[in-house]
Amino acid sequence: MNHTSTSQQIIIAEHIKQVYFGGNWTAVNLTDTLNGVSWEMATKTVASFHTIAELVFHMNYFVTVMLRVLQGKPLKGNDAESFDCPAINSKEDWETLQKKVFVEVEEFASLVVALPTQQLWELVGDKKYGSYYRNLHGIVEHCHYHLGQIVLIKKYFLQHH
Repeated sequence: MNHTSTSQQIIIAEHIKQVYFGGNWTAVNLTDTLNGVSWEMATKTVASFHTIAELVFHMNYFVTVMLRVLQGKPLKGNDAESFDCPAINSKEDWETLQKKVFVEVEEFASLVVALPTQQLWELVGDKKYGSYYRNLHGIVEHCHYHLGQIVLIKKYFLQHH
């Protein structure tokens, strides 16, 4: 890859997109994992785990928060709200959530590419949140973590139903 001043932003954006759309080192992505997941499966609880729908919403909650920051809006989010998935009562509701997630991550990745290099090392809001670089990589790590949970829950359903 050509190491231009935006190469780090391009790499981060690629990693964000790969966890959602494929091509990452783990060969697991959200698009393929959600393929065949009905709205009923997405909303069914296993033991005390979060539902697949809740995990999808939660993964994207932080993308939504950072997307707004990259759009020039203030940092506004609350971890306590990050699992407040809207009600999924139909195929349409489930498709609407997925569409929102995939549209937002595309826009998010494109704004990451456009981020000025010096801004990568600036703080996102308060010092406790760290730099843009830390938060962008954190989102990738966070998504992989919860994607693994979704994979396991889906496997459970496929084996037990």
